[in-house]
Amino acid sequence: MMSQISDVVADEQSATEEEGGEGRQAGRTASQPSFKESPGHVEKLPKAKEATVRAKQTIPACDLNPPEVQRYVVEHIMKSEEAPTHMLPSPRLGVFSGKIPRPPHESDYDTWRSNVDLIMKDPAISDLQRSRKILDSLLPPAADMVKHLSSDTLPNGYLQQLDSAFGTVQDGDELYAKFMDTFQDAGEKPSAFLQRLQVALNLAVKRGDVSVTDINRHLLNQFCRGCWDNSLISDLQLKQKKADPPSFAELLLLLRTEEDREAAKTLRMKQHLGAKQRVSAQAHSQVAYGGEEQSLCAALTTLTQQLSKQMAEIQHQLASLTANSPHSSCSSKSYRPALERSAGERTPSQPKPGYCFRCGEDGHIKPQCDNEPNPALVAEKRRKFNAKNPLGQKRTPSTPRPHLN
Repeated sequence: MMSQISDVVADEQSATEEEGGEGRQAGRTASQPSFKESPGHVEKLPKAKEATVRAKQTIPACDLNPPEVQRYVVEHIMKSEEAPTHMLPSPRLGVFSGKIPRPPHESDYDTWRSNVDLIMKDPAISDLQRSRKILDSLLPPAADMVKHLSSDTLPNGYLQQLDSAFGTVQDGDELYAKFMDTFQDAGEKPSAFLQRLQVALNLAVKRGDVSVTDINRHLLNQFCRGCWDNSLISDLQLKQKKADPPSFAELLLLLRTEEDREAAKTLRMKQHLGAKQRVSAQAHSQVAYGGEEQSLCAALTTLTQQLSKQMAEIQHQLASLTANSPHSSCSSKSYRPALERSAGERTPSQPKPGYCFRCGEDGHIKPQCDNEPNPALVAEKRRKFNAKNPLGQKRTPSTPRPHLN
């Protein structure tokens, strides 16, 4: 670069000198006839020419190429052009560990492998740097799979070990069958369904079951087969495009544009019809509320009338039953004195003897007595008890009063 600048400066100086020589010669030739014709004009013309030539000759090289310009060229232009490619920042790989379930901050193996492929195709990165980047991006247990390899192993050796451990093991036929069994889920947008199809088809292409030239055709056929929105397919005329199928990017743009148009139309419809629907709903509720009040009042009135009729019928039936039964009054009259007599015969509870019927001692009863029988003492205690309680003498032996003893 500096040699080029010096050549340009030398060319400009030589051109300036040539112009100055030609000016001096022209001044001499022009001054001779003018010197002869008009002596007063002879002195003015050569002086002007000489001043011009002298000004051109006296421009120094530092003015044509100042140091500030040279410094700027050296610092900003030459350094940027001469910067080595290995000094440029290289892309960084994401982290991959191979854990199941996959951590949220990590990418899957296919995504990580695609980034490695980009680094493998970069000519500015050496094999040593590629191997270092691969090792730096691995975490256990994926890092344990390549830990036994030597330090001079090429990047393809690391990738071969990782592909055998975490790569897809299904063959092309199974992947293509899985692609053909992919359908739109409930509530899934057509654009999202197309993206899922693209991922499944790329796996089949990597296994070699589908050729690269037939990707667009298979993608369009399966989308028309698995998408349940027939109106979208007919509006975009996708079936008519099977002869010349669009690419994935073009088809995705068509679907997203149509989805955005439908969403905007639905929003406009809701905004336009929402106010009218609210007004009509309020009016309908008011009318329904008034009608409900009237219907409730009528129902209550009818129910009250029915209940009053039923009560009258029941009273009439009771009156007829009372009139038709002749023994009802007698039975009621006879039943009442019987109740009175039974109530009058009730006496207060009799006092208990309080002695044992086996030994005659106080403080316990016969089932709890371990003493010898003493009939004399028992008879004496019974005589005293009967003397104190005359009512107990009226009991007959045939109907003895039950007692604990």
